[in-house]
Amino acid sequence: MNLVTAFVIIAALLALTVAIGVYLRWRQSRPQRHILHEVVEPQRLGADGLGEVATLLQFSTELCARCPGVHRTLSSIADAHEGVRHLDVDLTHRPDIAKHFHVLQTPTTLVLDRGGVIRTRFGGTPSRDVLELELNRLTAEDAHV
Repeated sequence: MNLVTAFVIIAALLALTVAIGVYLRWRQSRPQRHILHEVVEPQRLGADGLGEVATLLQFSTELCARCPGVHRTLSSIADAHEGVRHLDVDLTHRPDIAKHFHVLQTPTTLVLDRGGVIRTRFGGTPSRDVLELELNRLTAEDAHV
């Protein structure tokens, strides 16, 4: 094998690795709606209750660099919508909760309806616009019921 062939193979492997990484990152930030609809009990998370309309449940850790920014965004969205509550659960010392909710990365955000049913899941940093759309979709579904 000559040097040029080796260089082409290495470049192709590098390009493939980057493409897979970009795809996985893109996929993680998209909302997932095909999830088991479990009812979240706020007391298990250390909260006194859920929002009257919806709850933005954030899972974070002490060493998460993106978590403070997501916290600010979720708090801002919750403050702008009446009946929406933001809960931030630190998983650093709660591996039981991380295992139960299958949290493999932080931040992870769950959008819960008024009854505590998980409606949408975001892995990574969710976009503010997408979160707003999810809340609007949830509110519209409640209006039709």
